[in-house]
Amino acid sequence: MAARILIIEDDRSIAEILRYNLEKHGYSAASFSDGRRGYESAVKDVPDLVLLDLMLPEMDGLEICRLLRRNYKTRTTPILILTARAEDADEVLGLENGADDYVIKPFKIQTLMARIKAILRRARTESEPSLLISGGLEIDTARFQARAGGQVLELTFKEYGILKFLVKCRGRVLSREKILEEVWGHDESLHTEPRVVDKHIGELRRKLKSAGARIVTVVHSGYRLAEEGEEDLT
Repeated sequence: MAARILIIEDDRSIAEILRYNLEKHGYSAASFSDGRRGYESAVKDVPDLVLLDLMLPEMDGLEICRLLRRNYKTRTTPILILTARAEDADEVLGLENGADDYVIKPFKIQTLMARIKAILRRARTESEPSLLISGGLEIDTARFQARAGGQVLELTFKEYGILKFLVKCRGRVLSREKILEEVWGHDESLHTEPRVVDKHIGELRRKLKSAGARIVTVVHSGYRLAEEGEEDLT
């Protein structure tokens, strides 16, 4: 079955180019130029991926990100922002409000298609233990869900992937490059700045609250997940 991709983009020429290329690559695509209608469509018929512009009529992209992450139906749906706003602050806002990736216009369609393919590949069910546990942290891969102290965490696609990788490799130091390759995928990691990992780690720590202290920064090396009660000696 073809993956369903929802395009929320008010520039009709860009939306048409996206839709044409997505369908050419075997995906099913639908598009909306109105932010509110796009959001309502995502909740009514949950897509496999949302391609989202920031500057939209009726409801802007950041608000759509926030609402999609709060809705139980779309909480883990991957969101890829496409925007002409290149400022770093805008990138941080997009990631903090639930976006999983951020692409600046103009972009090469081949590069975008490669990123989409990588995101969808990672989103498929993986053949691994359905429950990963480390102290009070639990990763339920069957439900695509993470819990801390028994409480379900509202994580983005990337945050969930990072936490799962840390739990799976607990105690080991993971470089930013290794995290990028595991969570972003090999092809995409080659074109993604390692500092993006730091932004996602910061947001993940915030959502984990006290358990966030277990994600230890190893200077000049990367990150590792410490055992519960272990002192941070780095």
